[in-house]
Amino acid sequence: MQPLDPIRCGLPHREPFIFIDAVVALEPGQSAVCTKHFFPSEPFFRGHFPGKPLVPGVILAEAAAQTAGIAAGESGRLYHLSAIRQMKFIRPVLPDSVVEFTASKSGGMDGLLQFQVSARVAGELVAEGVIILNEA
Repeated sequence: MQPLDPIRCGLPHREPFIFIDAVVALEPGQSAVCTKHFFPSEPFFRGHFPGKPLVPGVILAEAAAQTAGIAAGESGRLYHLSAIRQMKFIRPVLPDSVVEFTASKSGGMDGLLQFQVSARVAGELVAEGVIILNEA
């Protein structure tokens, strides 16, 4: 599959709050795989942490939620992050890393959708957890 533009896949976010560069796999309503290159020039690296920068966990969680939103999405539907469960940050993500995010639907009920999410750098697991979305 040719990489897709995340906005064309329904992601409602825009700069400076879009943390997905490309959608590399998509099964609408079920799963998505997305990538993000965290360039050393990202503004958050200046303060997190000076001299030893790393991608903040909240940004990794948000990118995973954006991936889940793409997996859940249909054109014209909007999903909000409702909960983050069991999120674990296993290894730090350094500047100039390309992160692959995956989201797979694992349940749904009463307008809530649950996704198992993970983040990998060069095939190594760096974060994983559960994201709950609700349709806005």
